[in-house]
Amino acid sequence: QVQLVESGGGLVQDGGSLRLSCAASGRTISTFAMGWFRQAPGKEREFVASINWSGDITNYADSVKGRFTISRDNAKNTVYLQMNSLKPEDTAVYYCATRTSGYYRAPAAYGYWGQGTQVTVSS
Repeated sequence: QVQLVESGGGLVQDGGSLRLSCAASGRTISTFAMGWFRQAPGKEREFVASINWSGDITNYADSVKGRFTISRDNAKNTVYLQMNSLKPEDTAVYYCATRTSGYYRAPAAYGYWGQGTQVTVSS
C-alpha cells in the first residue's frame, strides 16, 4: 500500500508560481514512475506530467510544456511539480499518482492516487 499526500496548492495570480509536493508513505516509490493529473470542475481528469523511476525521463501535456517541471527526490520519497507562468485555465485540483502499467497519459495506467490539492489562478 502506498499513501500519497499532495500539498502546496493555493490561490495565486495570473503569471504566478506554485510548487506542489507529493509525499509518499507506506513503501518506497523509487521503483514507480509517477504522474501528475488535474481535474477542473465539470471536466475529465487530464494528464499533466510524468516522470520515470530515476527521474531522467519526463513527459508533459502540451498545455503546460515549458511552464511546468516535474521532478522527484527518491531519498525523500517525494515528487514535485514546479508550476510557473500560471494561467487561469490551470485552475483545478491536482493529483499525483503511481504508474502501474499502460499508456502514461491515461489515468487508468495509475494505481495509487492522492486526495488532491486545489490550485486556483485568478485573472
